[in-house]
Amino acid sequence: MLKFSAELLPQLTRMLGLVLALWGGYYLLTALMSARRAPNYGRHRPCTRFLVLIAARNEEQVIGPLINSLLMQRYPRELYEIWVVANNCTDNTARAARSLGANVLECPFPVRTKGEALNWAWPVLRDRGCDAVCVFDADNLAHPDFLREMNNARCAGAQAAQGFRDSKNPYDTPLSACCSIYYWMMDRFHNAGKAAMGLSAMLNGTGFMITLPALERIGGWNTNTISEDLEMTAQCVSAGIRIAWAPRAVTYDEQPLTWGQSVIQRRRWSSGTLQVAGKFYPRLLAAVFRREGRLSADLCVTLLIPAIQAAGLIQALLTALCAGVSGGQFSLEAFLLPLAAGTMAAAGMATLSAAAVLTAEGRWDWRIVKGLGWYWLFVLTWLPITVSTFLVPTATWVEIPHTRVITRMDCAPARGKKRAVPAAE
Repeated sequence: MLKFSAELLPQLTRMLGLVLALWGGYYLLTALMSARRAPNYGRHRPCTRFLVLIAARNEEQVIGPLINSLLMQRYPRELYEIWVVANNCTDNTARAARSLGANVLECPFPVRTKGEALNWAWPVLRDRGCDAVCVFDADNLAHPDFLREMNNARCAGAQAAQGFRDSKNPYDTPLSACCSIYYWMMDRFHNAGKAAMGLSAMLNGTGFMITLPALERIGGWNTNTISEDLEMTAQCVSAGIRIAWAPRAVTYDEQPLTWGQSVIQRRRWSSGTLQVAGKFYPRLLAAVFRREGRLSADLCVTLLIPAIQAAGLIQALLTALCAGVSGGQFSLEAFLLPLAAGTMAAAGMATLSAAAVLTAEGRWDWRIVKGLGWYWLFVLTWLPITVSTFLVPTATWVEIPHTRVITRMDCAPARGKKRAVPAAE
């Protein structure tokens, strides 16, 4: 039995190592491609009628700045409507939104997820005469040019587009700094890289646009997983709709302040990814051989993230076990040494990638150093979070209180020689 294990473990370790290397190499290529020129959709006459949707649950404290930032858009006011979908509220979110001039729909029954709230609201709003829908979270702020840039993207042919998801509180705590770095990394190394490769960006839950024809093509607003944004991404991609990257359409998002809030958030993301993978993987694999099949193939790789995280943990344990049983006897010291070395290497890679995105985005500031110092822990703690979702997945959206009342002027990030938002050339 020991001989069998000694022969099998190295083979399994090498196989997992090869899979991880191929997956990591693909995303390294994606990150490198992000250095290419940002998309340029030109300047077009304002003509898109937008329906702005905001799902809100107990957001009385922060919804005002968002609505004000939308009312201050440099876009004709007659070409967009603001609708707040208040759900499960025990505060005065609806009254606060109405007092600021937004239209309000109050969901008359409890909902488990943001997707359910939007599913209920869409049949009520679909005949408002809009050309496209933009979605925001209630804790956001919108750049004054957001709608103008989304109009440019639509007029240039985009059926769906994800904007740049910036942070409005990157310097509050080490955790909010880590989350900010993570989103800048998603913006630059994922969405910008995919756009440069002619692939689809990924909807990030807020700050995105989808046209009515695209909505009709995917069957309307009908998400039912805990990650409605990733599910809608899968719906678009499996229908052959490429999600455009619109880096000049900027949304500022409030980041969690504590590690406990972050664990809740990341468990939801990991559980949602597993749900979407289980629901769409067969459909996406079937679409690989159709028109725009490379979009489906690429999303298949993205949906492997929880499995890759689990495989990375297993591969590290197997590597340590192979060292520990070398010579036919188990040595705890030999087992722990490669485990410690692997952890240090992973921490170093996480820190280097964080430093790379801070450089690429021109975000170096002494206040972000605390996030850079803790980013390795932010990444490594994702492994047990993901493993826990395989065992006990999250099925219900858990509220994370938003309390940072910030105006757009307050949240302008520190900028180095490079601009935070890639400029179209």
